[in-house]
Amino acid sequence: MTMLMLSPTTPTWPCPVSLLFRLWIGGLFCLLLASCSQPASGPPAEQPVIDAAALCPRITAALAQVRDGRQLTTTTQGAWQVVHGVLAFGEGFSVLHEGVPQPALDYLLSGGPLQGWNLRPGDHGIVAVVEEGSTLGQGHPDQWLGYLSQCGRDGIPLNHELIVGTKAATVGDLLTQAQADLRPGQEATWTLMALATYLPETATWQARDGSDWTLERVMQMELEADLATSACGGAHRLYGLATAVNRHRSRHPEWQETSADVWGQAQATITDCIDRARRFQQADGSFSTHYFERPGTSPDVFAKLGSSGHVFEFLAVALPDSRLTEPWVVRAADRLVTILEQTADIDVECGALYHAAHGLLLYHDRLCPTP
Repeated sequence: MTMLMLSPTTPTWPCPVSLLFRLWIGGLFCLLLASCSQPASGPPAEQPVIDAAALCPRITAALAQVRDGRQLTTTTQGAWQVVHGVLAFGEGFSVLHEGVPQPALDYLLSGGPLQGWNLRPGDHGIVAVVEEGSTLGQGHPDQWLGYLSQCGRDGIPLNHELIVGTKAATVGDLLTQAQADLRPGQEATWTLMALATYLPETATWQARDGSDWTLERVMQMELEADLATSACGGAHRLYGLATAVNRHRSRHPEWQETSADVWGQAQATITDCIDRARRFQQADGSFSTHYFERPGTSPDVFAKLGSSGHVFEFLAVALPDSRLTEPWVVRAADRLVTILEQTADIDVECGALYHAAHGLLLYHDRLCPTP
């Protein structure tokens, strides 16, 4: 089965299903691809109205199937796959080790052996080794740290113990090393997620090369990067910027989004890309397989899951509450849920799967009332 390659560093190891493959593959693909004949431009003027509230139980069921119906193991999958599961489900995500389900987050942070989970002491903290091109290890600088910062409302606490080899450290040691390793022109997407989550906006620090840094300087560097050539169409970069802007907005209620400072520039980029996602949306509710660059579709349902899942994850963070029930957003959520329902018995590439799940979880938590 052909799996989606999202970027040169995106692993193609599938996320397994716990049930036997019971459907004839040809017939199933006919079902999955039946709605793929839409034009390559935006949706037609009139679309069926989908009740946002009716989506809530379907999202809940789809997320439960992704979390509990697919079992990752420490012998088959690596850290890249497991960390993406942790991003989506936090402490509720498990991994099978020697036949016994273990809380995946605790397993990793307590030093459980896993291919690709490569940490070592650094000169300012703990280094998470980048393994470009690996299908198991960290593919981008500070990717592990960035995703740990997105678990729960305020991330995994910085004082949470982290075992490296035989020595005890903390999640905060990953952050201090990331601050020291910053350099001009680097990919700082996941670094920004962590810095925006853990640091006060007034924080200043010096990198190992002697250069001075602030959160605003990191944001400016990310704004100057080319989205089209960024990992996963720039969806991760936009997510990091939206995370930082959301924190800024919560700290400064008086802030005006049209300001000329770096925060206003970031908001302008976010607003533009929200509009691009809407304009490039396909008739079936999926987002463009060219992300924010231009309209596009694919007959490959896994390509659709990858692009739509990543774009929706960004939207679930970036959209204001007032826009969550706009018809185009609800149709996108409905399409993602439908794809997850239809692929429940098929191995799916882990990055696409868990980013889609994370986006739906964020959306569900904002949209659906808690009983």
